[in-house]
Amino acid sequence: MPPSSRAAHGASSKWCAGAELTSSGDPRRALLLTLLEAALEAVDGRRCVREALRAEPLPPGADAAPVWLAAVGKAAPAMALGAYDALGGRIARALVITRAGHTPAGLEGRAGVELIASSHPVPDERSLAAGARLLEWVQALPPAAEPLFLISGGASSLVEVLRTGLTLADLEAFTTRELAAGTAIGTLNTRRIALSRIKGGRLTAQLAGRPARALYISDVPGDDPALIGSGLLGPASEGPDRVTRRVVASVEQAVAGAAAAARALGLGVHTGARRFDEDAVRLAARCAHELRLSQSAVCVWGGESTVQLPPHPGRGGRNQHLALAAARLIAGQADLMLLAAGTDGTDGVTEDAGALVDAESCARVALAGMDVDRCLATADSAAALAASGDLLHLGPTGTNVGDLVIGLKLTAAAAAQLPGAARGGTQSRML
Repeated sequence: MPPSSRAAHGASSKWCAGAELTSSGDPRRALLLTLLEAALEAVDGRRCVREALRAEPLPPGADAAPVWLAAVGKAAPAMALGAYDALGGRIARALVITRAGHTPAGLEGRAGVELIASSHPVPDERSLAAGARLLEWVQALPPAAEPLFLISGGASSLVEVLRTGLTLADLEAFTTRELAAGTAIGTLNTRRIALSRIKGGRLTAQLAGRPARALYISDVPGDDPALIGSGLLGPASEGPDRVTRRVVASVEQAVAGAAAAARALGLGVHTGARRFDEDAVRLAARCAHELRLSQSAVCVWGGESTVQLPPHPGRGGRNQHLALAAARLIAGQADLMLLAAGTDGTDGVTEDAGALVDAESCARVALAGMDVDRCLATADSAAALAASGDLLHLGPTGTNVGDLVIGLKLTAAAAAQLPGAARGGTQSRML
């Protein structure tokens, strides 16, 4: 069995992401991780925000105005660091709300920074406390301050102020039900808006028409600010709206990043014509079929799949489910491999990003005394992929543009002839 693609987690004070490129003896595993790394670099939250703010400076006449920064989402810490890179001491106050465990050391201890760890994917009491704090923060903006909002996926769960008559139990039950049903992200965020006093442009309305700027990392179809974070800083629900909005990273950029890295190695590339949004098992069948028939060595798709959970699911996430379903379809086809991963570094309720499977993955699962079909039926993909050594662990990545699937159609011997950068070592993304 090849070594797992888990990165080692130590007590380092630095926040880093990136899978350890293990020496499994098959250079194709390192190659796939190299392509994933290139995709993540293309949508790195810190870099994308820094470049956006430097390319479009704050409005003329606001040079002396202190910036009040609010960042919400799984990529919020990285985005906030990008704002500090570009604006430096102009940032007077910063409120950063992210998933517990996703806060880098680079923000801790900074003057004027308030860090709040909240819950994802199912909101809890921390989400309500964070939502109340965000609303209070917006309402307390000084007249002279220049508001800057940084929003990324995950904000829907991380912050909430419920409409009158609703309780936390209602919110938890709603979220659990929708996730179990495999509701697509766009539809889910639309339904969340109906429960909220701050989403769907209602927080924007609290600005009462004052100028503000919002930058987004998108994980929703169409990259619509009305749906990113369930419209947390979307168009105002009522009254004037003077917020300038810009999406600085999306899954198409991640796909392009992986494709460019593959082409730089001399490999032919096929990219999906559209974002995927279908059931993970059906998507696995489509990707495996396209990979098998493709004239290109590399196929890259982006989007967000769905999984309908059974009554008592096991452990896993949509990318692990997809990868395990694909493993059945490429079993015995020695030139095929497939990687499926969440760009935020997590998959469902697990801390793994997804998995990297090959022609022998199912055989390794069977040798461990487990049944792939049963694991798929019980939504227990993590157990099977742990047994096969195929789980992929990245840690927090500083971005969140949905999911990536990268397929490889190449022999190990051909991969061994590629430039050395594609064949091993360890790559880290330091923020």
